[in-house]
Amino acid sequence: MSRLAILILGMVLGAAAVVLTFSLWLDPGTTQADSRVHATMSPGELAVAPMTPVAARPARPAGYPPTQAPVSAPVEIEPDPGTLAEPVVGAIAQAPPTTPPESVPSQPMPQASGLLVPVSGVGPKQLSDTFAQSRGAGRLHDAIDIMAPRGTPVVAVADGRIAKLFDSKPGGLTVYQFDVDEKLAYYYAHLDSYAPTLVEGQQVRRGDVIGYVGSTGNASPDGPHLHFAIFVLGPDKKWWQGTAINPYPLLGGG
Repeated sequence: MSRLAILILGMVLGAAAVVLTFSLWLDPGTTQADSRVHATMSPGELAVAPMTPVAARPARPAGYPPTQAPVSAPVEIEPDPGTLAEPVVGAIAQAPPTTPPESVPSQPMPQASGLLVPVSGVGPKQLSDTFAQSRGAGRLHDAIDIMAPRGTPVVAVADGRIAKLFDSKPGGLTVYQFDVDEKLAYYYAHLDSYAPTLVEGQQVRRGDVIGYVGSTGNASPDGPHLHFAIFVLGPDKKWWQGTAINPYPLLGGG
């Protein structure tokens, strides 16, 4: 029996030698070092360890907005009234180069009623509607001109407060008056002079004299007149900024 076992063992070893020789002949790149390593490893060690899967990034929910770079908030530059050029009527006294606002405010438009014609001795029927006339470079007049002799008294069209006395190259001597609710501003320009006691912050009544017709600023010396405008104030109540409305029908013209 022991001889038979020895014989079987010899046959197995011989077969193994043949298989090994045949394997080396098929893969000549296999080195003796590789053979020794494989020979010393158990079948369990030869198994390749499974790779640990990398955690996937969670998918964004449907409709989730894409990530965006932060955007700087817009900054509004506060104009310095002392350095303003001509107060632009339409967006009255808008600080250049700011474009006068053209949009109509979302809130109901304030109503100006019972306004007095601001030039003494001039009646509503003598007025001309020059509100929509072009003044070049795409700019509209946004006001009416009331012709009168130089020195004719200019009066407040309604009760209110003198918000600003301003002297500019185009408008000359000007007055900005807020109404009692401070929703509307009345703009008087090209004055020859102010009333002697007129000061900023002063309360005035309808018909009070605030100045005199002239041709200061860019008005022709041969055509003294009052340049008069009405505009709706914004929430900040800036005397130089607003949305122009036509004074002509509010003064009873037509």
